[in-house]
This record gives sequence, structure tokens and C-alpha cells, in this order.
Amino acid sequence: MNAKARRVTLRMIADEVGVDVSTVSRVINSPASEASRWASPSVVERIKDVAISSGYKRNPHAASLRTNRSEFVGVLVPRLQDFVLATVFEGIEESASKHNFSAFVANSLDLPDLHRKRAESLLDRRVDGLIIGDAHYKEPYLDELDKRGIPFVLVNRHAGTRYLSATTDDVLGGELAAEHLLSLGRTQPCVVGGQRFASTFRDRVRGFRSIYREAGIDIPDTHVIDGPFDAAGGRCAMETLLDQGVRPDAIFAPNDFAAIAAMGVLRERGFEVPDDVAVVGYNDTPLATELTLPLTTICSPMHEMGVQGFELLWRRLEGQDPASIRLVPRLAARASTLGRG
Repeated sequence: MNAKARRVTLRMIADEVGVDVSTVSRVINSPASEASRWASPSVVERIKDVAISSGYKRNPHAASLRTNRSEFVGVLVPRLQDFVLATVFEGIEESASKHNFSAFVANSLDLPDLHRKRAESLLDRRVDGLIIGDAHYKEPYLDELDKRGIPFVLVNRHAGTRYLSATTDDVLGGELAAEHLLSLGRTQPCVVGGQRFASTFRDRVRGFRSIYREAGIDIPDTHVIDGPFDAAGGRCAMETLLDQGVRPDAIFAPNDFAAIAAMGVLRERGFEVPDDVAVVGYNDTPLATELTLPLTTICSPMHEMGVQGFELLWRRLEGQDPASIRLVPRLAARASTLGRG
């Protein structure tokens, strides 16, 4: 028997189970959680058993023709090597696979022109929608995508309330960091690292400053030094502060790697962490707990953010009208603020 003759079809499965071919198609092409919409649990199980035992292989090209979908989504991130975005992407992939979708990822390096170029390249490949992890707070290209009717969802960063997004409540995250430092009597804080075009920086700093302002302490703009969301950005910002003669008793870095680099600069300049300067990061990356002096940080549910980002896009593709999601961060207090005791 040649390969063509042996190919198992939906009709063959339907005939063996004793149901309509459309029922078989819906069960096989639906996520596991939704298969029961089309048949009883026993029939669903029987269809799947026959499909597996017969060696049935789904034809994605035929499915695409029937549904007018490619079952691919495009994902844009600043840098996939960034641990936060890599973790978010893992969540996107996990959720996408449950819905029989695949994800393409592209790096924009946080450059608007490259962002546009990469997005258009993904759209040229007929992706069904975009998940955007590199949005700038004011970005005309998002308005353009919206006018063109292209489905998209923002993850990690938002661009105000107009566009659908899955993010952490970063204002609350900044507030948690400030409340913790104030509880330890730290009244001369500074902020290092993070780019002002990103909502993650804007919201975290806004929340942080608001709590200090409520306590009667205004953090001047000169004590908020921005820079890339990485170790180099944290190092440069910390050096800039100290070179200007600023002597903080607390540092908030809206990124763990910037916080770790800031601690390195402080040690090089003769400061003790946390005795002289307490340090708080953001995201709770695995390295935070493995340092000689473990880092106090704000835990951001990165993987779940990716899962929810795809779920929002999928619901939009299904014609639903979902609302943006703000996940709740929490404080992980460690030695960089509490000391080794």
C-alpha cells in the first residue's frame, strides 16, 4: 500500500466512530478545554483514541483554507536574550500551542523604525495577529495598525488605556518598593536604569515617587537617572549619580540587572549594601536569589503575562471583546535591604 493510500482522513475517523465528519473536525481542531462543546465526553475520547491509533496527522494548510487563518502569530520584543521577554515568550508559546497556533518572534532592539520593519515582515507572512512586547508609550505605528484593522495585543508594556494589553500593575510594584524602603527608614532614595519611553519605567517610577511624596519626601528629577533596561544601564546611571555628588541611602532600579550592576558600583566606591545603601530591583529573575547578597525585588508574573497576552489575542480573533489584564506584583524582601541577619 503506497503512502497516499495509507493517509488517514477525517472521513475515515468519522465512519469508524459513527459521527458526522464535521464533528470530528471540530473536536480535533479545538483546544482540549473546548472539545466538549461539540460532542459528549465519551465521543470526544473515542474520536481522539481513533485519531491516535490510526496515525492521523492534521493538515494545517487545509485548516488554513477552511478558516481563512494561518494559525501563526507574530511576536515583537526588544531583545529575546532579555530574560524577562524570553520568559514572556515562553508563556505565549505555551498558550498558543494549546490553541493549535505557532508563534514567530522578531527583535526590534527598541528602535521604532526597526519595530515597523519587523512587524510588516511578520504581517507579510500572513500572521493572524501581533503580540507586541516593545511598545513605546506614544507610538503612531500602533494607531496605524489599529486603523488597518490588524488584531494586536500589547504585553509587558502598555500604551495607555486605548489598546488591549496584558501587563503587571507596575504602579503598584513601584509603590511596594517605596513602602518597603520607607519602613526601613530610608528617606534619600534615587532611581537608576530604565527608559522613559517604556510604560514599565514610567509606571514603576510614578508609583515609587507617589509613596514618597505622600510621606512628605519629594524625589527630584536629578535623582532619577534613566538608561537601558540592563546591567550596563544600571552601572552608568549609578556612576552618574555618585559622580554628581549624590549620596542616597536607597536605590530603586526598575530592572534586576540594573540593580545588580548598581550594587557593584556601590561596592567599588566604598559603600556597604544595605548598611549604607539599600537596593531594590524589579522582576525577580533567578539570579536575584543566587547572589552573594540576595536582591530584594518586585516579583512580576512574567510567564503568566505571556499566557494571558496570547489568550487576549485569541479571544479577539474569535470575535470577542476582552478587557486588558493587569497582573498583581509582590515584594520579595531579601538581604540587599534587610541585611544578612
